[in-house]
Order: sequence, then C-alpha cells, then structure tokens
Amino acid sequence: MSNLKKFEEATFDQEVLQAEGPVLVDFYADWCGPCKMMAPVLHEIATTYAERITVGKLDVDVSGGIAMRYGVMGIPTLGVFADGRLVDRLVGYPGPTGVKEFVERNARPAAVAETDAGKSNPVH
Repeated sequence: MSNLKKFEEATFDQEVLQAEGPVLVDFYADWCGPCKMMAPVLHEIATTYAERITVGKLDVDVSGGIAMRYGVMGIPTLGVFADGRLVDRLVGYPGPTGVKEFVERNARPAAVAETDAGKSNPVH
C-alpha cells in the first residue's frame, strides 16, 4: 500500500497547511504525460521518505482554486509546504534523480525524523 495521499480543495488547508512537518504536493492532471512519468517516482518517495515528508497529489482539473492560489502555471509542479506556506517548488519533470534531489533538499533530516518517530511511539 502506498503512503501517497490525495489532496482536495475542501481539505487542503487542514491536510497540508496545518500539517506537522513538510508536505510535498504534486500538482498534476490525468491527461499530462510528464505527470504520468513522475507518478512511480512519487510512489517510491512516499514510501522511502514516509517519516521525513508527507507526499500527496492534487488534481488541478478538480481543485483548480488551490493551483491558482499558489500560482501553478504549468504541470507537473511539485510544491513543498511547511509552517502553513509554500516554501519551494519544482516545475516540470527533471527525471527521477532530479525529483529525489528536490525532496532530499526539503525533507526533514533523517536523524530528526527518527527522533520524532520515537517520540510518537514510546517503548516501555
């Protein structure tokens, strides 16, 4: 099962802007070829980086208001949100390595993620 979430306009503020830790949002559309190429990379990132960043998709054809709010003019666009605001973006599909480098730059450091994970699941 994938950790990849599906974001929608009605719940975007709660699920993304009010989230603890960084959130990676893939602004995409079903008809977008490069978006389809990026999909397997995002599924992998959602699993590999599960403790360091929340990953989800937002269909711009369904939730166009959110895309407009953040100035998404082309897809695919990856947006990283932290502390209630957009902090970084990547427009286009730079290949798997480029996407992973973008995520690595924006995810919580591994040591911090492990420490935070330990706090939420104390061992007695």
